[in-house]
Amino acid sequence: MAIELDNSFTVPVPPEQAWDVLLDVERIAPCMPGASVTSVEGDEITGQVKVKLGPLSLSYKGTAKFTEKDEANHTIAIEASGKETRGAGTASATVHAALKPGDSQGQTLVSIHTSLNVTGRPAQFGRSLLPEVSGKLIDQFATNLEALIGQDGASAAPSEGTEPSADAGAAPVSNTGASTVTPTPTQPSAPLPKQEDSLNLIKLVGGPLLKRVLPIAAGAALLAILGRRLRTLFRRSKG
Repeated sequence: MAIELDNSFTVPVPPEQAWDVLLDVERIAPCMPGASVTSVEGDEITGQVKVKLGPLSLSYKGTAKFTEKDEANHTIAIEASGKETRGAGTASATVHAALKPGDSQGQTLVSIHTSLNVTGRPAQFGRSLLPEVSGKLIDQFATNLEALIGQDGASAAPSEGTEPSADAGAAPVSNTGASTVTPTPTQPSAPLPKQEDSLNLIKLVGGPLLKRVLPIAAGAALLAILGRRLRTLFRRSKG
């Protein structure tokens, strides 16, 4: 099943800084629920995505490669493909991303167009479901990415209340008759929210998704249980 998806999100840094952040794949990969990077060699990334849908668990392993990096126009193109680790399902995508100044100063609007093709069990969920899931997923990614950028900014900010040292060219300060200024300790950055090791679609989308996919998920779970029982009976009959 082929489908075209359009999404966008805003990050709280200007395009020049957002460009560097978004190309640091290993650092931002944990911002995407269920995604992890196993290796990066040049412009090629190897990783996996785990998806959980009620009783169904899917895991994809594959590669992604930058096919375009136009820093002057702040555009990126990526081709990705993957295969289920325990099934015949496949997924492939071509992603084009463009970075432009946001509505507010110091912000970047990231627009993404994805040409996606999936086979296997996810294709049964229908065209109407994938845009909803992708939108929620991008929202979660943007929230986590904003927290990551905020954390970087907090850790890079200088401590307030500190005085220049003598080594930096400042005149030595005499303690005679002068009050001592105690530097204000830097507050530690808040840790990023812990990400689940798999993308839980029911938790991500909620009720609307549950109503549409529950019959499929229940049917798949029933088939899996029956399959295990049949295999057990077969082994016993052979024994």
